Amino acid sequence: MKIVVLDGYTLNPGDNSWDAVAALGELKVYDRTAPDKIVERAAGADVVLTNKTPLTAETLAQLSAVRFISVLATGYNIVDTKAARQRNVSVSNVPIYGTDAVAEFVFSLLLNFYRQPQLHNDLVKKCQWRKAGDFCFWKTPQTELAGKTLGIVGFGRIGQRVGEIARAFKMEVFANGPSKNNPPSYPFEWRETEKLFAESDVVTLHCKLTTENSGMINRALLSRMKKSAYLINTARGALVNETDLATALKSGQLAGAALDVVSEEPIRDDNPLFGAPNLTLTPHIAWAALEARQRLMKVTAQNIAGFQAGRPINVVN
Repeated sequence: MKIVVLDGYTLNPGDNSWDAVAALGELKVYDRTAPDKIVERAAGADVVLTNKTPLTAETLAQLSAVRFISVLATGYNIVDTKAARQRNVSVSNVPIYGTDAVAEFVFSLLLNFYRQPQLHNDLVKKCQWRKAGDFCFWKTPQTELAGKTLGIVGFGRIGQRVGEIARAFKMEVFANGPSKNNPPSYPFEWRETEKLFAESDVVTLHCKLTTENSGMINRALLSRMKKSAYLINTARGALVNETDLATALKSGQLAGAALDVVSEEPIRDDNPLFGAPNLTLTPHIAWAALEARQRLMKVTAQNIAGFQAGRPINVVN
């Protein structure tokens, strides 16, 4: 069985072996694949693995040998699943692998809002501590998380894990999501979207991107936030109207924001967020802890093995 990986570098930049996948067939791994090279590289493959390399209906029509696609991520909108189904091609994803990694990253961003350790490290190294003349000094307010309110939009596995960590910090938790099934055991309160944004000290996004919620974080919703509040997005970039967020930051409508995802990745030079104050931008790395990537590799191998055995798992189409 021939297995082709179209964009394997982010999963394994050198620290996450392909051995479990290689044991299942003849493996060829490409770090990255340009759109005009997809058909050429995937031709003759029985199994194709992709993360962000698109497999459109037009492309799939030219890949007659492909029988199974496994997406190296949870989100699978990169594949035309309907077209795949019409061609009797099963598509699987990896639904659970980065819960802890993403939740922990949220708190690295959140703690940075309130304590700014890197800024103060830089100031110490510029001799600002010595020049201050005191045994300690700070340039930004130093504030505890205890007693603050965290609003979580999207209360699935990751959102609930974020809430669990928040409770350990003695934060109050508000939650918002399409389903109220299987709530966690720790204390929290449900809030409608507008009230959650109005009442939270920090809002963090953990919802799926749909046609209905694309651009939902807009001027109207941002205007409801406290001027002391912060926004975190480690979910999908297109949830945020980036022009509206840049305007809100420039006007002081909210205290700051941290985004690990943007609408077009890598970020474009003309993205309106560039130049916005009190903004942290990271390059889509919340998921990328080694342990999370190892779990992703393991489940991918299980997906392929399940297909080979005639019992595919994690099928999304």
